[in-house]
Amino acid sequence: RRALSGDPVAAFGGIVGSNRPIDMATATEIDKTHYDCIIAPAYDDKALEMFKKKKNMRIASMPPQARSAPARSLDFRRVTGGFLVQNNDFYTEGEFKPRTVSKRQPTDTEMSDMLFAWRCIKHIKSNAIAVARDKTLLGMGAGQPSRVISAEIALKKAGDRSKGSLMASDAMIPFPDVIEVAAKGGCAGIIQTGGSIRDEEVIATADKYNMVMVLTGIRHFRH
Repeated sequence: RRALSGDPVAAFGGIVGSNRPIDMATATEIDKTHYDCIIAPAYDDKALEMFKKKKNMRIASMPPQARSAPARSLDFRRVTGGFLVQNNDFYTEGEFKPRTVSKRQPTDTEMSDMLFAWRCIKHIKSNAIAVARDKTLLGMGAGQPSRVISAEIALKKAGDRSKGSLMASDAMIPFPDVIEVAAKGGCAGIIQTGGSIRDEEVIATADKYNMVMVLTGIRHFRH
């Protein structure tokens, strides 16, 4: 329900992915929206029977994979004449130390939601902005030529739910304009990479609106 609430319109005809076996209760909830594909580690017999009755639904199963599996340790991108080989983006809050740079310190709930948004945003095409609250992705701006446009799109998707939400940026915020947009949308804080030559100005703008700002020191920057 939380995943669907993030964008119920875009969910139509989409893909459902679950990291837990799907029981009948979950299958019944999934059945309320049209999806083209479902993938999960396993399915209850009744849930699988219900899905198989759907004319064009693809049903797939995939066992959970260990995070350290060698097949997932490298990322390959095709380029003219060869491949670009790089490490996959596996950074988590256990591998870096989020640093609060604003005057206001985040509450435990705010920090939890910022880290949730930070995990989400690594899967969103850069320039990427995510807005989240209560472990729910409320809106995202993806693949835009400027970060401020991504922020505007994410907040538009979130609508009134953006009040008190937390924003994540997949790379550094170079100008205060993103902070101004976030403040106008009612965001309580922002987690971002940091490292801009205007960091002091960006942080000062967050302080002006009593917003929390947390720096990660690493970026996702998915392309």
